[in-house]
Order: sequence, then C-alpha cells, then structure tokens
Amino acid sequence: MDVTFPGASGDTLHGTIDLPAGEVRATALFAHCFTCSRESHAAARISSALAERGIAVLRFDFTGLGASEGDFAETSFTSNLADLEAAAACLGEHHGGPDLLVGHSLGGAAVLAAAERLPGVKAVAVVGAPSSPSHVEHLLEPATDADDGHLEVAIGGRTLHVGRDLADDLADQPQQERIASLRRPLLILHAPLDEVVGVDEARRIFDAARHPKSFVALDGADHLLSRRADSDYAATVIAAWASRYLPEAEAEVEPEAEAEAGSPSSPEVGVRVSEVSPDGFAHDVHAGRHHWRLDEPASVGGEDSGPNPYDTLLSALGACTSMTMRMYARRKGWDYGATTVTLTHERIHARDCEECETETGQLDHLHREIELDPALTEEQRTALLAIADKCPVHRTLTHEVRITTALADAGAPAS
Repeated sequence: MDVTFPGASGDTLHGTIDLPAGEVRATALFAHCFTCSRESHAAARISSALAERGIAVLRFDFTGLGASEGDFAETSFTSNLADLEAAAACLGEHHGGPDLLVGHSLGGAAVLAAAERLPGVKAVAVVGAPSSPSHVEHLLEPATDADDGHLEVAIGGRTLHVGRDLADDLADQPQQERIASLRRPLLILHAPLDEVVGVDEARRIFDAARHPKSFVALDGADHLLSRRADSDYAATVIAAWASRYLPEAEAEVEPEAEAEAGSPSSPEVGVRVSEVSPDGFAHDVHAGRHHWRLDEPASVGGEDSGPNPYDTLLSALGACTSMTMRMYARRKGWDYGATTVTLTHERIHARDCEECETETGQLDHLHREIELDPALTEEQRTALLAIADKCPVHRTLTHEVRITTALADAGAPAS
C-alpha cells in the first residue's frame, strides 16, 4: 500500500505500508540508512518479515531521497527526526501507532532519537547503527565545494550535495543521553566486520542503554545487508524479538466440527501469493496466520530461499495422505507410530503408462511411497493403503479440475 504525506519542510514524502495478510496486531515505522531509500534490502525485507507476523510497517523515503520530493542538500539530522514524526502521524492515521521503531545505520540513530517524541512506541530495534549521528562525519571529509554553495560528496557510488551545516547539526545531537533515557526494550544488531560503522559503535549503544537490551551479531554480513541471507536473518530476529513486546495475536476460534483432512481453504481467506522482488523468483505465501516462501534453486536463477512450487504440491499430497490415514485409524481405534510419505514427480511418455487414458505425448507421474509402523497387521496396512487414495488432495489431482483466472480490480490497493 503506497502512501504520501507532507514532510518536515512541506515536501511530499512517499512511503509504503507493508500489510499483513490478516488482522493487524501492531504497527512499526522503519527508517532507512543515510542516502538510501525505502527499497533498500534491509528496509524491504525486514518490513516484509514483520508484516508476515501481523505487524503493519511503514517504510518511507526521507526528504530528497527515493521518490520523495525536496532537496536532500537542505536536510539535516534534525529534519530527519521531523520527517519521522510526520511518518508516524501518517501511520497513525491509517493503522494507529507506531508500536515499534526499526532503523538501519543512520536511520537507527534517528529512531533512537525520535523514540522520546513518540510516547506510544513500545520497543526499538537498530541495525548497523552508530552510537552518535556525528559518526557519519567521516563520510563528509572528502567533500568539495559545489557550484550551488553546498558540499559535493561521493557516497555509495553516487555524487550528492549536502548542506554545510550538516556536520554541526550531527555533532549537536545529545545521543548518549537519549539512549540512556530510552526506557524501552532495545535490540541491537550489528555485523562484526562492518567496515562502514564499526562494531564498537554497537557496544557503545549497548553500554549506554538500560535493560531490557539485547545484542545480536550479524556474522559475515556487510553494512548494507546486501546478501539476502543476512537481511532475511536480521528480519527474522527482529520479528521474533518484537513479538515479546507487542500485543499478542487474537486466538483463532476453533471450528465446531472436525475439518476433513486437506479440506479446501475458506473462500473468504484463500491463499495469497506475493512476488518478493521482480529480480528473482521468490514468492511469499500467506494462508490465514501461516506463512511460507516459494523459490527456485540457484541453478535456474532463483536463490533457493524456499521449496519450489512442485515440491509444495507434493508436500500437500503427502501431508493429506498421512492425515487421512490417521483420521481413519482413529475412528477404527488403531494406535500406531509416525508415518512417512516420500513423493517424487516426473514427466513420462504416455505410451509407457498402460493404465493411463492419455495415449500420446507426455503426462505427469507422481510416485508416492508410504512407510507405516511395522507393528500394524497386514489387514490394517492394506486398509490404510486403500484409504490413502481417498485423501482429498489425491482426489483433486485425479479428478477434473476447473481453474478460473481474473485480473484484480485495477482500482484496488496493490497491497
């Protein structure tokens, strides 16, 4: 869900609210790194992970960066704090809060400073953050005079103009006092080999903060969390840690009658599959309060961050098979150990299948091998094997299936 709101200087700022598939249990505000945008790896992936756990996250572009209007050269750390307050107000209008603040690099310093201005915040997490905003002054040291009266500096492969008063504004921030008086649970994540913001900065934040506070080392990561594995790990840790301090999700109401194993999903809820990034093949899947990821192996251009779609199809058949047999056995009063179902999928020539109606071309062959408790009698094993073919997913795959496709309402939010 894309949003716009006026920033500190009146310029229009652009943001994205990552929404959970179900009910919003809490809200979070994400502040990106110095000169970055809301589409950075850390911002996008951490926000997505929090949304998967029922937390709506607003990530936005500070003034003059990304899609936001304004002149970056006229901004300062103080104006960034004002932008954060404006973003918090925007989030509050849509979903309330924020309950959680998350910041990356200088964005981490910003959320530490802004927390005192946002009384509703319950917890703060920072990634690769400096203990003081003035730490970024070393990035400005090679600056040269620009024609427009500002300073010209190369950061992250880009040439930017910054205000001459920026260094003074960074140095004037009472950051240590703010950290000491945070009065909120604090999570600090930092890469030990971070070459932009040294890990000693994390130690200084940790020493200045009061309990409850936690530190997690992002071993092997770089400052920008460029590798998906590193940003995904940071996202998972933040989401798990934050759940301790945010409202609990409401308990689901148990159905009055026992559901049939593998019964179709509720038409009101369904399964929602969302592309993670146009650059790869990874997709996030939401089914009620459950979430998992699908991907392709690296050999075909994916990142192997989850099973591929066919593996998931086989897992559905395997689980439904075992569930159906178990439910049948319970009705019979049979008690036996755990079952294992192993499945494979291949394409075969129709001429090689004597039992198949299709006579030409190729067809799909799913092979299912079931391991049952050897203590079962031969009669029980035969009965369970027969009931396996009656599992609902098996019936779906072997009966006529009608699939309809329609475009979503063009006027609906893209969330």
